[in-house]
Amino acid sequence: MTEVIIATVAAVIAAGLTYALLRTIDRLRRKDAETEAQRILTQADQDAANRIRSAELEIKEKALQQKAEIEKETSKLREALRERERVLDKREETLTQQADDVQKQERIVEATQRRLSEKVESFNRRTEELSKVLESHRQTLHEIAGLSRDEATQRLMTILNEELAQETGQIILRHERQVAERCEALSREMLLTALHRYAAAHTAESTTSTVDIPSDDMKGRIIGREGRNIRAFEKRTGVDVIIDDTPGVVIVSGFDPVRREVARQALEKLIVDGRIHPSRIEEIVAETEKEIEKFIRRKGEEAAQEVNVPNLHERLVYMLGRLHFRTSYSQNVLRHSIEVAFLAGMLAEMIGLNGDVARRCGLLHDIGKAADHELEGGHPKIGADLLKRHGEAKEVVHAAMGHHDEIITEYPYTMLVATGDACSASRPGARRESLERYIKRMEELESIATRFPGVEQAFAIQAGRELRVLVSAKDADDVRAAKICRDIAKAFEEQLTYPGEIKVTVVRESRFTEIAR
Repeated sequence: MTEVIIATVAAVIAAGLTYALLRTIDRLRRKDAETEAQRILTQADQDAANRIRSAELEIKEKALQQKAEIEKETSKLREALRERERVLDKREETLTQQADDVQKQERIVEATQRRLSEKVESFNRRTEELSKVLESHRQTLHEIAGLSRDEATQRLMTILNEELAQETGQIILRHERQVAERCEALSREMLLTALHRYAAAHTAESTTSTVDIPSDDMKGRIIGREGRNIRAFEKRTGVDVIIDDTPGVVIVSGFDPVRREVARQALEKLIVDGRIHPSRIEEIVAETEKEIEKFIRRKGEEAAQEVNVPNLHERLVYMLGRLHFRTSYSQNVLRHSIEVAFLAGMLAEMIGLNGDVARRCGLLHDIGKAADHELEGGHPKIGADLLKRHGEAKEVVHAAMGHHDEIITEYPYTMLVATGDACSASRPGARRESLERYIKRMEELESIATRFPGVEQAFAIQAGRELRVLVSAKDADDVRAAKICRDIAKAFEEQLTYPGEIKVTVVRESRFTEIAR
């Protein structure tokens, strides 16, 4: 019994020791696990901090690189600005010596100043954008620590897309400005080259309406008994014969230039022949009409051959020949049409269009003037209808209808013809007007401008197409100068009758003078 009790006690003691030992071992294991967990968390925090620092360093490096690039671009821009300023200084010196180039130099200076201001604004915008990008990247990095990999990637891609879209727009605008400047320079060079390559006669003699007679006795023979000869002549030719006290001259007057030429030549033949009576008048006028018909057709054929425009309808060839007798401000319309054809053809070939089509459009653009006194409407509409009826292409018809900008331009050849028409008409000396009318128009322009308060001087230039007005800087500020300019232009519209446009330029100048002693 005692042994049993001892064994039981020993077993209980052994169980207690075993339990205590197990509890000690479990406590040690838990402590080791907590230490390992703490070490893992510490290592994770260090890794996250290292990654953040490396990302910040990378962003700073990129920012420094971008800053260096911006500084390099800024230095280039500054050098370009200095070079541009030197060019402007040279041009300003040239302005004092060449008054005729004032308008051109002003445009260059204004364009340069505009480009400089745009570049300065672009630099400021890029600096602000860089600051915003750096701040955005900092915020993004702080957010990335709490985002998943896919979310962080998506966030960065969105930011990059926005930045690239903005930079792409700036690049497109810069290239558009460069292309516009290049196009303007090329167009000016093309026009000058075309004008130099085709050096046509500037003016053409006006169709005469006078007939010389050997003596004043011939006037009585032309009139005839009781005026029967002159009545028969006027009835047959459709013109008016004016016989006045002017010695040695008989005047032939008529609206139709072809009829007037027929009458002039027929009257000259009658004077040479000496037999002036109604039946002889009928014979001579009929004979002269046939000769003029042949002459007109020959002129039309020669014009088409000169410009190399084949396969023209006989009616169109005849109408072209009639333009030989038509003048516009003393400029022969047929020679004008030939010149426009050559200019339009050369311009078309320079820009890669069909030169043959352009020459055809230029030669036929004023064909309506050959019949505008017979039909209703302006010569563009008459010419377009005439060309359409005789099977000409749409480009040719449209050029005749729209070369005065009366309709919307649908074909490039219309613009080429309008350009050639303007160059031919504005060529120095191409069109004449009387000296008295010219001087009177210049004086009217200047006198109207000087009536406005604050105007010191006014100068009409460019044959009356432009007016330069100098206003006092003391009496008028910029707002007042702008109003004076508008009022002068409005006064011209109300008080004058003039072709085309008149450009009014108001210059407000301040001058300061000091004497060093």
